[in-house]
Amino acid sequence: MAERSFAEEVKKLRLGEGEVFRGEGILAVTKALLESGVAYVCGYQGAPISHLMDVLADEQDILAEHGIRFENSASEATAAATLAASVNYPLRGAATFKSTVGTNVASDALANLASGGVTGGALIIVGEDYGEGSSIMQERGHAFAMKSQIWLLDPRPNLPSIVAAVKTGFELSEASHTPVMLQLRIRACHVHGQFIASNNRRSPYTLREAMQHPRRDTSRIVLPPASFAHEKEKVQQRWPAAVKFIQERALNEFFADAADDIGIIVQGGNYNTLLRVLERHEVADVFGHSRLPLYVMNVAYPVIDAEVLRFCAGKRAVLMVEEGQPNFIEQNIASILRQGNVQTALHGKDMLPMAGEYTAAELHQGVGEFLRRYGRLGPSAPAVAPGPNAPAAAPGPAAAGGLKPLADIVHPRPPGFCTGCPERPIFTAMKLLEREIGEHHVSADIGCHLFSILPPFNLGNTTMGYGLGTAGASAMNAPGGPRAANEPLGKRVISVMGDGGFWHNGLTSGIAHAVFNRSDNLTVIVDNSYTSATGGQDILSSAAPNPTRSTGHRIEQAVRGVGVEWVRTIEHTYDLAAMKAALKDALTTTERGPKVVLARSECMLNKQRREKPVLRAAVASGKRMVRERFGIDADTCTGDHSCIRLSGCPSLSIKSNPDPLRTDPVATVLDSCVGCGLCGEVAHAAVLCPSFYKAQIVSNPNPWDRLRERLRRSVIGWLQARSAARRARFAF
Repeated sequence: MAERSFAEEVKKLRLGEGEVFRGEGILAVTKALLESGVAYVCGYQGAPISHLMDVLADEQDILAEHGIRFENSASEATAAATLAASVNYPLRGAATFKSTVGTNVASDALANLASGGVTGGALIIVGEDYGEGSSIMQERGHAFAMKSQIWLLDPRPNLPSIVAAVKTGFELSEASHTPVMLQLRIRACHVHGQFIASNNRRSPYTLREAMQHPRRDTSRIVLPPASFAHEKEKVQQRWPAAVKFIQERALNEFFADAADDIGIIVQGGNYNTLLRVLERHEVADVFGHSRLPLYVMNVAYPVIDAEVLRFCAGKRAVLMVEEGQPNFIEQNIASILRQGNVQTALHGKDMLPMAGEYTAAELHQGVGEFLRRYGRLGPSAPAVAPGPNAPAAAPGPAAAGGLKPLADIVHPRPPGFCTGCPERPIFTAMKLLEREIGEHHVSADIGCHLFSILPPFNLGNTTMGYGLGTAGASAMNAPGGPRAANEPLGKRVISVMGDGGFWHNGLTSGIAHAVFNRSDNLTVIVDNSYTSATGGQDILSSAAPNPTRSTGHRIEQAVRGVGVEWVRTIEHTYDLAAMKAALKDALTTTERGPKVVLARSECMLNKQRREKPVLRAAVASGKRMVRERFGIDADTCTGDHSCIRLSGCPSLSIKSNPDPLRTDPVATVLDSCVGCGLCGEVAHAAVLCPSFYKAQIVSNPNPWDRLRERLRRSVIGWLQARSAARRARFAF
């Protein structure tokens, strides 16, 4: 089950001509696909476009009504390869995935697609995961678009512009026979707004027609000599066709073009932030009307020479607002101005940060410097203007040098496992095992389990990509033949991989690779039944039945199928003793060859999403329901806090010691506890103090429950009174 259901929002996708659509950016993209007459859609989930896949999964009925094929792709490469249906047939298709990591995975298919070109419109919707909200390495998809000459759309972050970009993206692709990449930044995906809807359309040419009447054109296949002609075709035919379409359809926008002799060129995705900054500098109003000329590049690639020269003509200077590094657009515009003999001064990275997200604070400072240099701001204007309700700065060093950066004030909060996460005991077992057999090199992987590299576990030496945990340890195999009988075993390397990464890439590039190369290392596969890190979508090994997908396929069978003989499955990861024993066995056995420990327990977030509504409904109907949670006896707790250091559960915290003679704070369990039992297991396995207890919370108790409670209270009350009386005697 995905982390969010769009069942209610999906109803908006049936809106027709002239009706007002209100909602989120991702949902608007889905509506635009329906209005564009798309024949098939595919993709792989990942922030910030996970919700697009979730929406498509929730709208199966609407897709079926319009003859649209939807595929949950095994990987981004699978999604990109699916666009092959648009090569020979007038079929509009869309693929979606996270960039840049997803674009990297899809690069082989995308390069071949761009080389041969397309007949039907092929749209690649990438979630540009760049900036302060990102979860990946800081790169952009722009470089790939330039490398393969795929046209790149970067629309203004509002619903009408995003919807228009989807529709014109298909048209641009068909006009130039080139795939088009639509870049949606984090904030664009989640922006809310409205637009006037149109009727949904069926594809005029169907998938069934394509299957019944196959077409073949060897000039579209990347094979010599056709492959040599493709590059010339891109430059001599497709590029001019794209430039003509972009100019005729005015995809890029000019605002207040002749209002001043300086101006700003901005990528469409940065438009909202720039307008807010200009309003703060009092050169635009709150409605977005700028008094400074703006050239908004809703098409980031290709750069249209004629439009750049038109905008810069007669201007003393322009500022290029291009997020990220390298500054591809700035370099391109500098070349255009030089070749056009235009003397307009070009600014960009000399006034704005070389790298990093262009937040409002960063843009405010850079744009302010540009405006001051050309006389549009007074010399005494502040570099960063405080808000209208900001309090006066207190005297002292901070006031003298300006406000402190937020990072200097707010303590960093590293990400960690959720409360009750079934992956936490796996790494707790590893830490406990370290005490016995020492540290091991750990090759980590992308997913929730990557949080193990942070405190309190501090495990993980490298991570190379999604599903590449085992591949990342490939070199860590000592060379040589079979070990002699008296030769010491030595240490093995531990690799970690999630079930999502396993099906995405890890089965072949990791496990099968280890079998083929006779690796003697250990791979721990974390099977929590979902691709949890991307929002909890179903995969092949998901336990829950899926009405439109095939689930329930065991990872253990797949692992054995490619040749792994040493496999251990732990069905309940919270069994810390069993988890630790399996790991120790894998790391100390004399048996050679790759080893796999499969750790299976359902993702706690998805489990709670499923069980909490059922529990609430049952309690509301008057049924007796029992749930467990744990607690800590403050009188017994020593304040050692090893339970926290070996768990890190968010529900474990500290509080003041109730004993006035003891100053150390004691551990406590917060109300967020879900009763997984790991903290008690840790206390037992680590031979810690016996301060943990398990309690049962009974909703709608029956008469027997009430009788037992009264008896307990009576006995406890009698014991407490007796203890108090004895203390009173000794006091005198």
